Amino acid sequence: MTSPMSATDIASSVRAGRLHASDVVAETLKRIAKLDPLLICFTNILKDQALESAAKIDAAVAAGDDPGPLAGVPFAVKDLFDVEGLTTTAGSFILRDAPPASSDAKVVERLKAAGAILIGTLNMDEFAYGFATVNMHYGTTRNPHDTSRLAGGSSGGSAASVAAGLVPLSLGSDTNGSVRVPASLCGIFGLRPTHGAITIDGTFPFVDRLDTVGLFTRSVDDLRTAYAISSDTPETSRAPKTPKAGLLTGWFQSGGQQDVLDAARNIFEALGGTEEINLPLTEAARSAGFILTASEGGQRHLPNLRTRPMDFDPAVRDRLIAGALLPDSVVNDADALAAIYIDQLLTVLEDFDVLIAPSTPSTAPDIAAGLIEIDGQMVSARANLGLYAQPIALAGVPVLSVPLKRDGQLPVGVQLIAARGREALLFDLADQLVASGRVAVELPELVSEVA
Repeated sequence: MTSPMSATDIASSVRAGRLHASDVVAETLKRIAKLDPLLICFTNILKDQALESAAKIDAAVAAGDDPGPLAGVPFAVKDLFDVEGLTTTAGSFILRDAPPASSDAKVVERLKAAGAILIGTLNMDEFAYGFATVNMHYGTTRNPHDTSRLAGGSSGGSAASVAAGLVPLSLGSDTNGSVRVPASLCGIFGLRPTHGAITIDGTFPFVDRLDTVGLFTRSVDDLRTAYAISSDTPETSRAPKTPKAGLLTGWFQSGGQQDVLDAARNIFEALGGTEEINLPLTEAARSAGFILTASEGGQRHLPNLRTRPMDFDPAVRDRLIAGALLPDSVVNDADALAAIYIDQLLTVLEDFDVLIAPSTPSTAPDIAAGLIEIDGQMVSARANLGLYAQPIALAGVPVLSVPLKRDGQLPVGVQLIAARGREALLFDLADQLVASGRVAVELPELVSEVA
């Protein structure tokens, strides 16, 4: 097998007739057949549909037509995106017998219209409630850099499939960090765009005020292209020659592994940052995010919690029940605190082009243990890997997790945070960091063994 190509390279080669989309899909399916039994990324593989789509693209190229900017690019989606003809399970057993989707999710339609080829659906934490992709129904997705470790979640299948070179592009969702956490642990780029910039039409909901479609790639060019096609937002607000960067401290520089905290400072220095910012309400904001998530999630699933409790993953069920029982007064207090924190964060972003923070408090934890160390205490990885990602989600701002160059060590990601609508600025800064040698996607050893 050949080494995995970027989406940009695939599309340019297919459009120029140097490469057949059918060959790209055949190679992709071979790679998935080889590696996915080990990694457990996919819940459905759409072999026949993908080959049929590839044949149509090849015919269009042969006829002199332009099949689109993502011509022949394989992609896959988290199993909470509607795919016509498939049941959208959202990682659950309860939805397994629901009627199949009558159409694709809107963002899936957009990627297909641009020539991308849907390969399948991807594993996740049940109902997107977790940071681990440990799923009692569909299995635990494993980290391609060390298969004894977690890939992160809840979009773990999406991140691991890209990191392992199974596809160059995938879709996930980020409510409290579910794109940024697995992107960090798997060592790739993961974008949580401005809330609402990419439509959530045709996705299974979790928390309406926070749910955001996200993208995973191995290159900034791929991310820029996929975002432009997926979103309703034109590229604006490019990065200035000397961006003003701030390092988030306090909560964001405590509790985690030292090398993870150092990674954020490394990127801060690479961007010429000089100012450190402490948002003192961050810990309380994280608690508010937990409460708002649990409450809305619990209310959403309350009918099934009452009638089919044993069909839930126990770790998810118990958190949803606790959320459904939260008093209105507690939820209202959390809502009020969140509003204050959002205002503080947005005010800081008026003075800075980018804020920097770690993406996760640790490298990928061991699956068997399921724990990470925070301030000397061993705590649940499934609940706490979003320690630094969750508070930022409240503000609905764009955040890009970039992988630090680590030369064979376990991956570490750093969050680049900008004001709403400034995705193009984040892409430009990521390009600068790649050019500087500080940021790089490193393919896992198991990919080179297959290539």
